Amino acid sequence: MLPMDCHTHTKISPDGTGTVQQLCDQAEQLGLPVLAVTEHVEMNRFFSQAHYGIQPRNEWEIFDHAAVLEQSLETLTAAREQAAQQGVTLLCGMEMGQPNADFGLSESTAKDVRLDFVIASLHELLEQPDFFCLDYEQESVPELLENYFSQLYDICRWGKFDVLGHLTYPLRYIVGEAGIPVELSPYEEQIRACFRALIANGCGIELNTSGFRQKYGKPFPTLEYLQLYRELGGEILTFGSDAHCAEDLGKGIAQGVQLAKAAGFTSACYFVKRKPVFLTIGHL
Repeated sequence: MLPMDCHTHTKISPDGTGTVQQLCDQAEQLGLPVLAVTEHVEMNRFFSQAHYGIQPRNEWEIFDHAAVLEQSLETLTAAREQAAQQGVTLLCGMEMGQPNADFGLSESTAKDVRLDFVIASLHELLEQPDFFCLDYEQESVPELLENYFSQLYDICRWGKFDVLGHLTYPLRYIVGEAGIPVELSPYEEQIRACFRALIANGCGIELNTSGFRQKYGKPFPTLEYLQLYRELGGEILTFGSDAHCAEDLGKGIAQGVQLAKAAGFTSACYFVKRKPVFLTIGHL
């Protein structure tokens, strides 16, 4: 039995498809008891395009994510009763991208009382497009990664969220898509600093299993960094498929559970009203 899927998207996100009901139907078929829907809410494009006075750099850069969040929370709130009848605990989440663009705005947004769960993610460096859109033949990968982990540390020190999303996100594109090998050891002290800040702030990390079904072929993060987080005292861990369609719901979670156990975890959690609910994973 799968314990949870705490990172999913629907067509409310610009890169997602399908509906909340389709996710719930799939969860029912899988026997998945806990489902968090976490639409993209990019804090550097939270308001209208007119507010920022800039042009989108690519087709994925939509503005007015405040409306995205409101639509998501209204939809999820309305769907909860039906989900419960299907045996699914449906949680109102969000994936807060680039909270470092405006920490004050991000903090106030995360205080919405309808929210159960907030993932903090860094999809793009400030003033640059998403890592998905970069031409790595024209970029300095070491400089990109140093800046990535530096900005990630700022987010971890801020700490007004529940878990940090896909710690090694850029590798999805640098290694998986561009085929450029990356050794993370030069950034290990930055990663340690991120983990220490998360633990000090009572935040956790997610084991994002999307990489298993992508060219990268590995989760975010891999076993060695799960072990490092655990050795440093990290206890808060969620599992998320990062599904952008109902068909991908729950994919890789079973592998993720085994990986977490290998890293020394005996429990994982999901969040209700921003509080962790721990589940034993030893028997899974």
